[in-house]
Amino acid sequence: MKTPFADALRELAATAERVVVELGPDMDRALGMVQDAVSRRGTLFFCGNGGSAADAQHMATEYVVRYMRNRRAYPAIALTTDTSLLTAAGNDIGFENVFARQIEALAKPGDLLIIHSTSGNSPNVLRAAEAAHAVGIPVLAFSARDGGELRGLADHSVVIPTNRTDRAQELHLCIEHIICDIVEQSL
Repeated sequence: MKTPFADALRELAATAERVVVELGPDMDRALGMVQDAVSRRGTLFFCGNGGSAADAQHMATEYVVRYMRNRRAYPAIALTTDTSLLTAAGNDIGFENVFARQIEALAKPGDLLIIHSTSGNSPNVLRAAEAAHAVGIPVLAFSARDGGELRGLADHSVVIPTNRTDRAQELHLCIEHIICDIVEQSL
């Protein structure tokens, strides 16, 4: 059957299959980074722009509230949600600093910064990665294409092998839901 839905879903499935074949160790390492932060009771910080901001908020919520199981709450913060902070920082110190400023204020050793950026080149996520390193926390990045500049700043990157932003974001969420499901079993 050939329909726009069938074609799109087959394309997504083909990209997912590439991820399975090519990125197994990368996904395992991402899981390990989250497990390490959780075992130390560190806070998970999430950030991104546009659809990636929505993904960051989505994942922070899964950890704080629940994913598949009723369990204790886990500390996670989406750096994308406080409109007063975002607009003040954007106005006063520049939009490129909106996430970095929050990391400077809130992050401590034992935490983990998880960045969503399909391009890997947005100045505000690059600055966030730099701020994370300045306070001594690792950076896990989810990106696409070639990973952009973020790939060189992150401690680890999961780079989805596609040029399509939508497919990358769909697979970022899928991978992160799997990680959350595994981690949730330990909470």
